[in-house]
Amino acid sequence: MQDTTLASAPVMSDVTFDQLMHDPYPAFRRMQDTASVVFVPAANLHLVTRTRDVQTVEANPALFSSSNPISLMNKVMGHSLMRKDFDDHAQERKALSASFQQKVIKEHWAPRAAAIADSLIRRFEADDGADLFGAFAAPFASLLLSEMLGFEEIDWRDLARWSQAMMDGLGNYTDDPEISRRAREATDGTKAAIERVMAKHAAEENPSILSSIAHSGIPHSPEQIHANVNVIVGGGLNEPRDAILTLTLGLLQNPTQLEAVRKDASLWPQAFEEAVRWISPIGMYPRMVQETTLLGDTVVARGTQLGICVGAANRERSVFEHPERFDIFRTRRQHLAFGAGPHYCAGTFVSRFAIGKIAVPMLLERLPNLRLDPRAKAEIRGWVFRGPVNLRVVWDT
Repeated sequence: MQDTTLASAPVMSDVTFDQLMHDPYPAFRRMQDTASVVFVPAANLHLVTRTRDVQTVEANPALFSSSNPISLMNKVMGHSLMRKDFDDHAQERKALSASFQQKVIKEHWAPRAAAIADSLIRRFEADDGADLFGAFAAPFASLLLSEMLGFEEIDWRDLARWSQAMMDGLGNYTDDPEISRRAREATDGTKAAIERVMAKHAAEENPSILSSIAHSGIPHSPEQIHANVNVIVGGGLNEPRDAILTLTLGLLQNPTQLEAVRKDASLWPQAFEEAVRWISPIGMYPRMVQETTLLGDTVVARGTQLGICVGAANRERSVFEHPERFDIFRTRRQHLAFGAGPHYCAGTFVSRFAIGKIAVPMLLERLPNLRLDPRAKAEIRGWVFRGPVNLRVVWDT
């Protein structure tokens, strides 16, 4: 029998929301040194920051459930597969699987990713500088995702705006009404985009996600389709965008590592994995405690909403040596950037392929002597979702 007489979660009232948004890592280190679970009033959440505890949570979905009626994800996006467990989750995930098969990715989506990257680079390679956020990373992620979903006649800026608005809504723990309004506007946009093309995909099987759902043989209500597409628009755009920028930033800040990947293409996979460990695009997601239990050294009560901070776990000092450093040569350790357990990210393989083998390598190949613009420092923001919000670079022409 577990000993539930130990102390409940300590409160860290001096951690501010601004600290979490701009540089959460000092606070994360304090949490890891304090307890398995700490309560942060600024976020109104009990946060789990240690690797072992995150793994425990993900290995026990019956005790730490994804299903949560009060989840911001449910409120913003609808009741998607991300907030379901067991058969309900497995069935809806299976309905997406045809579009994410490795054969489909290699033969269909990889060539499309290369064509999109080439087209974008052609627009600015004759210049001598750009902000890669708006010039490359955001449009690349948006255009590829739009094709993968099966959307038509959607401006990449609209999809990017919808994605960011929904992601902001998921992090709206201060209940800002303007953030909520923009999130509702975004989900209205995705609903209209689905309705314009769903009949076509139902009539004609193709590699798109909407076609995969329509031809899966698994019944879906319009509300289920909309909720799951919302999740994909959020996770399938902001995270690849941020991973492109993070990988590029990490390499440009470390010339020796940059030169190594230029000379040896076999290093790209480990460079990609190090980038998403170093700055994890998805930094936190929630779980609901189903029964009062002991997690690590802390008792958590039934009904407690936990924030699972993989962005913290991926920088835990007992797991990664000098975790604040970007180091593609570090001793291999399993990171948690793509989650774990049944909810392991379905888009992992396509991200590794499109970003680590196509988008960023093409940038380095096409832009001679690519380097950071010394006049503009990259700003990194967020803790629920984290990544560079600008990345100005220059190159030789």
